[in-house]
Amino acid sequence: MSVGAAAARDDQEGLHPAQSLDDTVHQRVRLGILTIAREADRVEFGFLKKQLAATDGNLSRHLKVLEESNLITVEKGYVGRRPRTWIALTREGAQALDAELRALRALVLRLESPRPAPGPPGT
Repeated sequence: MSVGAAAARDDQEGLHPAQSLDDTVHQRVRLGILTIAREADRVEFGFLKKQLAATDGNLSRHLKVLEESNLITVEKGYVGRRPRTWIALTREGAQALDAELRALRALVLRLESPRPAPGPPGT
């Protein structure tokens, strides 16, 4: 569905664009994980931790939520003798991120669009 079609549908249904935000995706750390993962084929846990200023436990919990929602895959392995964890975006994750970005664009567009002047009271 195109952005215009989604906006038209929301207007017809009278829904505010904020209704399209996905609580799983919209959380700050999870949105960061998805956007960083979109930029690369896969991303290493330590890189995410540093970029998002998250603790090990906090990042692990967010990764678990995203993995359980099938928005990312988590791969564990080794580089030399050091354990590593890599995260990759799934097709569903890419679609969820795209939907979230459309919802955010709709919110921005709504706020940047000129508003009609208020009418007299009682109209």
